[in-house]
Amino acid sequence: MSEAIVVGLDVGGSTTRVSVASLTGERLGDGRAGGGNPTTHGAERAAAELRAALTDALSDVEPMNARAGVIGLAGAGRLLADPTGRAAFDTVWREVGLRCPYTVVGDALVAYASGVPAPDGTVLIAGTGAIAAAVRGMTLDRAADGHGWLLGDSGSGFWLGREAVRRALADLDAGRQLTLLDALVLTELLGAPTVAPRPRDTVDRLVQTVTRRPPVELAALAPLVITAADQGDTTATAILADAARHLVTTVERIRTADETTPIVLGGGLLTGDTPLAAAVTAALRVRWPEAPLETAGDGAVAAAWLAARALPEVDADALHARLVALAP
Repeated sequence: MSEAIVVGLDVGGSTTRVSVASLTGERLGDGRAGGGNPTTHGAERAAAELRAALTDALSDVEPMNARAGVIGLAGAGRLLADPTGRAAFDTVWREVGLRCPYTVVGDALVAYASGVPAPDGTVLIAGTGAIAAAVRGMTLDRAADGHGWLLGDSGSGFWLGREAVRRALADLDAGRQLTLLDALVLTELLGAPTVAPRPRDTVDRLVQTVTRRPPVELAALAPLVITAADQGDTTATAILADAARHLVTTVERIRTADETTPIVLGGGLLTGDTPLAAAVTAALRVRWPEAPLETAGDGAVAAAWLAARALPEVDADALHARLVALAP
């Protein structure tokens, strides 16, 4: 009898990743392609990237042996409510030879599952945006923030980039000497850390440069804040401290003071060796000293585990230890 498999997808705005696994925890295939979120790229392009990643991952297995699939996606509710997008995903699923059902879940749930198998807990994600969510019974329950760059995402990469530009503008307005962070911002956006004889001319250039671009591109400046903080820039250090407070406050909105369930940290700002990750981790340990803190891992592998978890013959905790906890 051919070995049963499950398929997991972690679909982002810039990358689509697929993992195929057996029910006993073997990684049987992996695929990668460009961004496959239909909200960001439209149904046609998203479907093409999904097809490429799935085809790659399924190349050494029999797709008909798939028992279940899970697609983790930012804005999962929008896909489920969009007949065109869902039809495109359905078509690709069949075209690559899959006949099993698949479930669409939020990327926050996939991030949580990539850290722990516990059915109840909290996930905090800080990347381009920022969101916290309570997980109950391995489903997303309540969420806080994730409101987008205009209305929220406090402590996110966008928020860090915007704060860096705002501090540079304030220093230019006041005629203060440029900080290291100011110099990095001017170099990145204007090509050099040079202030015009009339500082307001530099202010105007900076504002015009930022406002001509999509607002979310400010997130690209977040690494400058981290670099400056690592070199002792006090302004950058203060921005990161504010970001950490915002992120912990976001968690407080959906997590009780006496809760001891796990907290999983996800997103590029919280999973690397960064001063923001360290500050948030320290603050969470003070706020919830008995809660295990974990770091999110491979989202596609976690999505495959979520697919297998729903099958009656699977020992979910044991499979998580073999498949997810050991994922590179």
